Amino acid sequence: MVDKISKEARSRNMSLIQSKNTKPELLVRKYLFNRGLRFRLHDKRLPGKPDLIFPKYKTVVFVNGCFWHHHSCRYGTTPKTNTDFWLNKFQKNKDRDKQNYKDLTSSGWNVIVVWECELKIDTREIILKSLYENITTDR
Repeated sequence: MVDKISKEARSRNMSLIQSKNTKPELLVRKYLFNRGLRFRLHDKRLPGKPDLIFPKYKTVVFVNGCFWHHHSCRYGTTPKTNTDFWLNKFQKNKDRDKQNYKDLTSSGWNVIVVWECELKIDTREIILKSLYENITTDR
């Protein structure tokens, strides 16, 4: 199957995709900040550079995009062109995520993953409330 746009246009589109400060991440940050939680962002010293770090609670939060981390939901699709490349990329992303979570857990961190699809308007409030409780509950 041939791509519908030029290689240059596709490259430009892909280069505009952010890895930090995405809309789902900003939504989570705003919710938690408004409830009094303070956190650090994208600490390079931790495996996987978690989106939110709560040192007081020894907890990290990853806000994952369903496409890039190939979540098993309707948003975790595989492109129709260059399928082998994408499947390989998604598998590497999943393997890297799994290793990062394992490294963090073995270092004593509590790892929480929030998926982009969970933050859609119909489930957002429930997920964010649950996230807040998971962070602040003593273990």
